[in-house]
Formats: sequence, C-alpha cells, structure tokens
Amino acid sequence: MSTAFVTGASGFIGGALARRLVKEGWSVRALARTERSAKVIRGLGAEPVKGDLDDVRALRDGAAGADVVFHCAAQLGDWGNPEDFERVNVAGTGNAVRAAREVGTPRFVHVGTEAALLDGQPLVNVDESAPLRTGSRALYSRTKALAEQEAREAGGIVVRPRLVWGPGDTTILPTLADAVRRGRFGWIGGGGHRTSTTHVDNVVEGLMLGAEKGEPGEAYFVTDGEPQVFREFITRLLATQGVEPPDRTIPRGVARAVAEAGEAAWRILPLPGRPPITRLAFWLASQECTINISRARRELGYSPVISVDQGLEELRST
Repeated sequence: MSTAFVTGASGFIGGALARRLVKEGWSVRALARTERSAKVIRGLGAEPVKGDLDDVRALRDGAAGADVVFHCAAQLGDWGNPEDFERVNVAGTGNAVRAAREVGTPRFVHVGTEAALLDGQPLVNVDESAPLRTGSRALYSRTKALAEQEAREAGGIVVRPRLVWGPGDTTILPTLADAVRRGRFGWIGGGGHRTSTTHVDNVVEGLMLGAEKGEPGEAYFVTDGEPQVFREFITRLLATQGVEPPDRTIPRGVARAVAEAGEAAWRILPLPGRPPITRLAFWLASQECTINISRARRELGYSPVISVDQGLEELRST
C-alpha cells in the first residue's frame, strides 16, 4: 500500500485529493492545525497529524515513511496581511520541503497556480516557459511564485490549475454569489474575455499523475481543456446555485484606477476592512487567461476526467 502525507486536506483541493487517495487504497496522513481540521480529516478516512506549517517536527512526522508529500495548504485570497501570506505560502512551503527532504520522502508535489505568473498582463495560451512573477504587486501572486520556486529548487513537482471550481469550493462560487446578492457585482469590461478553468476533479487527476510521472523540478499546467468565455462560464456557475448576475458593466479603466488607488489608500492610511476591488481581483476578472496544457498531456498522459458541462450538472444537482 502506498502512503501519502497531505497538507491542506481540510480545504477544497486537499480534501478532494485525500478523498481520492483513500478511495484508491492509499494510506493517508494529513496535517491538522485544529481539532476541527482533524475531525474533517478523520471523516475523509485519513489520519490527522497535529501541527501546522510552522511546525517542522510535525511536518517530519507526517512525511516520515510516505511515498509522496502533497503540499496543498496555502494562504488564499486577493487581500490580507502580508505577513500571513509570507508565513504560510513562502516559509510554510519551505518548511514542508525541508521536512520531506530530511526524512527522505522520494516525491514532493506542490499545488501551484497560474496566479504565480500574474503581474498585470493577460496570459494568452501561456505555457510553462512563462516566467514566475516573484516581484508581483499582488500578495498572492508574489508569494505563490516564491513558494513554487522553493518547491522546484528542491526537486518538487508543481501542478498548476487555473480557476478551480466544483463541489466543496469555499472561495470562488460563494464569494461571487454573495457579491450578486449584496448588489456588489459587475462585469469588468463586459466579461467577454476568455479564461481557462479547472474542475477540482481535474486538479486531483493532475496531482496524481504528477506524483507518478512528473519530472522533479518541473511544472505542469492542468485545466478543463478548451477555454470558456468568462461571462458565460461565471453565469452558468452561478446558475447552479439559483443566482443570476446583473448586466451591469464596469469600464476596465475605471476598475483599474479604483483597484490601484484603493490598494494604496488601504496600505498607507491604513483603512479598516478591504478595498472595493484589488489588483488581483481586477486581473482575474478582466483579462484573458488561457492555458496551454500540451506538456501535461504529453509528459503526464493528462486528460480532463470531467467536462465543464458534467461538472456544472453535478453542482446543480447537489
């Protein structure tokens, strides 16, 4: 029986991964920061290891004897305390890498993101040759780029999805639905640009294949295949929850100015709460982001295991 150690297993991607590993007969250990997380992990059929990403000893205990470490934990979001992003995404990844190396775990698979390539410009049919943006003006982008750099320099394998969605999502769909319900939703520039997407089951497929076939130190993009029109996809996604977005459009120039001025004001003054729109939110919601997954298809044998239509129907019925 193969053994895996998973960080972030009480979250969206990590939970879906742990569920599949257990289903396929793996022995799974998972990092649990709180008793609540431990309860979720036990419910998945995995063994909780008490600790967090600051605790190298706990990380070593979890990784000891494992065939693969899957590092799914991350500080998510488009705004927040810079120290939290640095501690979790950069230092935490470094600790996980160090622990796996110290106990001799043969494979380390890191959940990356296309956001690590973002610093204000669209990504058009981008592939793995595009540079990481370790100096990005967006906290999440910068720290995930630095985290990927840590993982790859240590021989880790990075799997990069874009716009992860599906059952168990606690970020994208709930946030969008809440914005619509509160009257705070608008299409930036009309929303007619194209975007790649990745159902969580397709992310997990990429992670499994990365563990099996990935080349140490390399990165692989995985998506649902053909890109979608952003407005059409988000409208269909919201419809699974009975939510219909408004037709309101915010000019791109206005949204960009509000994002840049807002971030500056909130950092300098500082102001409570968060800006009405951030740089990262503006980039993600207004610019083309289309991904070329030829490398994953060729080197990992990757192919989406669930289509966009199938995934939306699944969400609608849950």
